[in-house]
Amino acid sequence: MSSTRDIGVSRRALLQGGVAAGVGFAVSPSLAFAAASETAPARPSPAFSLPLITKAIPSTGERLPVVGIGTNQYSVTAPEELAARREVLEQLPNLGAKVVDTAWGYGDSEIVIGKLVKELGNRDKLFIATKTPNRGDLPPGTAALEQALTRLQTQRIDLLQIHNFYGIDELFPVLVDAKQAGKVRYVGVTTSTDQQYPKLFEALQKRRLDFIQVDYSIEDQGAEKVLQLAREKGVAVLINVPLGGRRGSLLRKVKDKPLPDWAREIDAGSWAQLLLKYTIAHPAVTAVIPGTTKLAHLEDNQLAARGRLPDAAFRKKIESFWATA
Repeated sequence: MSSTRDIGVSRRALLQGGVAAGVGFAVSPSLAFAAASETAPARPSPAFSLPLITKAIPSTGERLPVVGIGTNQYSVTAPEELAARREVLEQLPNLGAKVVDTAWGYGDSEIVIGKLVKELGNRDKLFIATKTPNRGDLPPGTAALEQALTRLQTQRIDLLQIHNFYGIDELFPVLVDAKQAGKVRYVGVTTSTDQQYPKLFEALQKRRLDFIQVDYSIEDQGAEKVLQLAREKGVAVLINVPLGGRRGSLLRKVKDKPLPDWAREIDAGSWAQLLLKYTIAHPAVTAVIPGTTKLAHLEDNQLAARGRLPDAAFRKKIESFWATA
C-alpha cells in the first residue's frame, strides 16, 4: 500500500491551488467540517497521512483505491450545483481516489462529468466507469459505446458495464470487441436488485467478466453468494449504495448516536467511515462507490480508504453492535 504525508493547508488554498494529484490533503472529515465557513482554514487531519488502501483487479492486477464515487445525482444545471460537483471531481484524485461511476440512465450525468473533467484536465487521473442504456430502444451496433465516448468526451472508457442486464445478449459482444480495439479497458455487468441475482450468477458462469457491480451494505447482504462466486471466478466487484442510498440512509439512522470508541482501532473517525470500512473489508469487494455530490462528503468518505480495515472478527463485532444499536 502507498502512503501520503499530512500537509498544513487551508481549505481555500486546497480548492484554489490545484496541488498535484496523489497527495493526501490536510482537510477535516465532513461530519466535523459541515457547519464550518467555506473560507475558514481547515485543521490538519492526520488521518490523510495514513496509508492509502488499494485492491487489485483480478483480471489484470491493476490496483484501485477502494473508495470512489457514484454520480446518480450529477444531472444538474444550476451553477451552484455544477460548482459543487466540479469540486468533487477536482479533488477526488488529490485525495488519492480514482473511480467515478456513472451511467447513460443517470440523465445528463455523463455529459456533466465529461464537460467538467475536460475543463479540469484530469482525465488521466480518473478511472471512469459507465453503463449502457437500461431502457427503451437499444442503439444499433456500436452506437451505445460511441454515444458514451461522446458524452464523456473521452477516447477510452475504463469500465463499460451492461446496466441491469438490459440487452446483454446484443451488447456484450460489442463490449468485448471494443475492449479488443482499445476503446474499453474492462467490461462488466451491474444490478442493484435481488431479483436479478440469478442472471448475475449465470453471467459469472458463462461470460468473461472483469467486473460486476452490486448493492451491498451492513443492512443489505442479499448479494453475499454473488460476492463469493465473483471471488472464486476472479472478478472485481464494485459496490453501489454502500451507505443505504435509496433504500434508506444508514447515516440517518445513527445521526444522533455517538460513534463507538473502538472505531478508532480501525482508523474510523465517523459513521460513514466505519460503515464503508465494514464493506471494503469484504474479501470479494474491490471498491465502493457511495453517491457523492459535495466536497465535505468526499473528504469524509475518502478517509475510509486510509489506515486499517476490520478483520473477519471485527466485522462480526460491527454487525453485532449495529443489530443492537
